[in-house]
Amino acid sequence: MSSSSVSSILKDLSAAGTAFDNKEPGSREALIERSRALVATLEVPSEFMQRSFWAEPAMSAILRLGVDVKLFQHLKDAGSDGLGAAALSDKTGVQLALLQRLARHLVAMYVITYHDGAFRATALSNGLAEDNYQHSISFCYDAARPSFNGFPEFFKRTEYKSPTLGGLDGPFQSAHNTQLPFFDWLVATPPYLEHFDSFMSAYRAGKPNWYDPGFYPVAERMITGFDNTVSDVLLVDVGGGRGHDLALFAAQHSSHPGRIILQDREPVIAAVMADEKPFDAQAHNFFTPQPVRGARAYSLHSILHDWGDEEGVRILQNLVPALERGYSRVLLNEIVVSEEKPALAASTMDMMMLAHFAVRERTEAEWRDILAKAGLKIVRIYQYPGAAESLIEAELA
Repeated sequence: MSSSSVSSILKDLSAAGTAFDNKEPGSREALIERSRALVATLEVPSEFMQRSFWAEPAMSAILRLGVDVKLFQHLKDAGSDGLGAAALSDKTGVQLALLQRLARHLVAMYVITYHDGAFRATALSNGLAEDNYQHSISFCYDAARPSFNGFPEFFKRTEYKSPTLGGLDGPFQSAHNTQLPFFDWLVATPPYLEHFDSFMSAYRAGKPNWYDPGFYPVAERMITGFDNTVSDVLLVDVGGGRGHDLALFAAQHSSHPGRIILQDREPVIAAVMADEKPFDAQAHNFFTPQPVRGARAYSLHSILHDWGDEEGVRILQNLVPALERGYSRVLLNEIVVSEEKPALAASTMDMMMLAHFAVRERTEAEWRDILAKAGLKIVRIYQYPGAAESLIEAELA
């Protein structure tokens, strides 16, 4: 290891710590990233192997076991008093000797603490006790992890070639012995659809939205210049699910001009229509021509990363005839993978997409290519400190 490298990282950590104290955006993520860099610089190979192949897999397995025995809920309910090993054994039904060993490892991994004869919850373990994170642990361990465990054998069998983009011959199908696409398998294998939905809600929690201050300049790029003689629609959220993004957008920009419209498949929209919402809801399949013409902006949040290039081009091409040249914008809230310094959140999601959908997160060059094939060009890519996703603003080429 290089002492100069360690010194440089420590200086970065000090600067990030000051920024964190000043509540600067991205400072928390910078602290985590630099801390990982410090560990990677200091660890010798044997320690790296022990952490990667013993400590972290064991922790994941204990977390999954903890879901079944409500380990974190019991510690949360105990509050600051905590629970002695015998009491925690009684509540979870885990044999005392085994409980002590499992919980001790979670202490070593900083998930829970132990002092004055009792195991105690932490802010992290209390978060993990919530239903959406309990479901997320089950999804990640039961549904996602087998796909990663199968990488060596799967890619050896395919002679180390990428699976067909968007095909049904990927690591997920191999791991779960199914010919079903990922989402169809979730539906056919309860309770994993519910667990995946919880996982996605947990994944997005606390992350900046593209319309937040300091991310994409909504007032400058969308509201200024809005022309209701072109269309009375400000924003169309294409494939926007139940409208989470649009509801938050409307709350943040309550004085926005024009209408905002949510689009998704008919069953999704039918469920949304029953609720009072600050937007219009419209059934639309994004593989068909866009029916709303001349809107100021069309947003697609994490839509194209679910699809291969051919399908992605088709989705974008269905937008093109609806765009007003020099006025309409296409806003893609997606990961843009850095080739020189990929963020862990970006590379991890790329591995998720490879394992479960046989697709990929794209680099800037790949985004420019897919947009060009659809007749669009990038105006600018907006980034927010510490955020994995960017906002790609595009218009007619």
